Amino acid sequence: QVQLVESGGGSVQAGGSLRLSCAASGWTYSAYRRSYCMAWFRQVPGKEREGVASLYVEDASTRYADSVKGRFTISQDDAKNTLFLDMNNLKPEDTGIYFCAAQGVASASVCSTATNFISWGQGTQVTVSS
Repeated sequence: QVQLVESGGGSVQAGGSLRLSCAASGWTYSAYRRSYCMAWFRQVPGKEREGVASLYVEDASTRYADSVKGRFTISQDDAKNTLFLDMNNLKPEDTGIYFCAAQGVASASVCSTATNFISWGQGTQVTVSS
């Protein structure tokens, strides 16, 4: 199973920026890693976990929730097995615990709609004040 460790959370004022990182390890074969879907989710107490963005490792295709389009960018450093989430123009409603997730999938199309992920990080807190 893939191990994921997030970092980069913090507190910012509305309009500010943060970069989250997710260090991934544990793939048995490098070729197998290419078929993975990597994603960022966030959760606010009392609400369901929300998918923020996803990326299919093989072709780096991406998908975003409507609430973050144009403000967030998901990317990867292939050589370092690290996933990023660049968050700009942050809003108070972006506050939450952000989780990195990973799951082997058949294609980029499947990745764009994936919701059941096997591997999860411990989460990192993002707080945006108005």
